[in-house]
Amino acid sequence: MTQSEENYLKAIYHLSHKGNALVATNAIAEQMATKPSSVTDMVKRLSEKKLILYTPYQGVTLTVQGSKTALSIIRKHRLWEVFLVERLGFSWDEVHEVAEQLEHIKSEKLIDGIDQLLEFPKYDPHGDPIPTKNGELIDHNKKLLSNLTLGAIGTCIGVRDSSSKFLNYLDKHEIALGKEIQVLDKEEFDGSITILLGGSKINISNQIASNLYVKVKL
Repeated sequence: MTQSEENYLKAIYHLSHKGNALVATNAIAEQMATKPSSVTDMVKRLSEKKLILYTPYQGVTLTVQGSKTALSIIRKHRLWEVFLVERLGFSWDEVHEVAEQLEHIKSEKLIDGIDQLLEFPKYDPHGDPIPTKNGELIDHNKKLLSNLTLGAIGTCIGVRDSSSKFLNYLDKHEIALGKEIQVLDKEEFDGSITILLGGSKINISNQIASNLYVKVKL
């Protein structure tokens, strides 16, 4: 497979897990920042390889083999992110772009070796689950911070937005994975909330709260 084909499969996988069984070609074009005509050409290629099923005027869905391939690419990407952070000292806002390049390495022996070296991590530096070699994906029981009720306490376990700007904002306010957060107040007008973090009160916007995943304490 070409790198472009792998990128399309990964994009279709992520889009299909946003609530739509069929992924529209326009959505793929937007995700890949390309023309709809280019998507149509790629869809035909992936369909011929039995990696997707294409329904004209409705969209595409991954086949079993297509899903397996996409998960393999995602596994490599997230393992490389862990490796870059834990072994090479990259920060969590630096690793995505580098991992985008490394995920296309074909050697399964290398990837399995990195997995073993890292002691089989279950989550990447952004809190996203790492698929197993068999394609199993076990996610957190997570909620968005914006959906928590007053007084609720949760542990930060992931981010919805992994852009450098957002991650830098979190670093600036010392919001990190594993940190305990309690919701103290919520504004009805704009959805902003006041949280207790490490003994300090912080006011954050609804946009920030809507991009933070937490695991609620029972």
